[in-house]
Amino acid sequence: MSVQWVLLPVFVLVGLAFFLLLWMATARGQALKGRETSLKDVALGQAKWPTRTAQIGDCFSNQFEIPVLFYILIALALPLRHADLFIVLMSWVFVVLRFIHAGIFVTTNNVRQRGLVWFSGVLVLLAMWIYFALRILLLI
Repeated sequence: MSVQWVLLPVFVLVGLAFFLLLWMATARGQALKGRETSLKDVALGQAKWPTRTAQIGDCFSNQFEIPVLFYILIALALPLRHADLFIVLMSWVFVVLRFIHAGIFVTTNNVRQRGLVWFSGVLVLLAMWIYFALRILLLI
């Protein structure tokens, strides 16, 4: 697979993280400007943001949990030349699931739906890691 095909899902997922970062910063700025909270209330990381602002912030923070394992996998698979069609296709499935997860998180925040989508993404990522590990360990 070409480097571009392997990295495109990574760039898309990074784009989601930056989008959420900018949205969170805007929401926090508006909450401070609208006096829904104060700097004193959030200076030490206490969760005193308005609900909507906290929701966006939590979604942003979530982009640095499970997706980190995805980034590590791609960072290893690419230079070791084990980023094949399976890895690329599963990368896209994982990225789509992350977008759906984020969409649920910042809209309805239905924990049952969000958890199901999150767990689906975890299973896809687990399959990718198992596939990658077997290819490395069995030299296939």
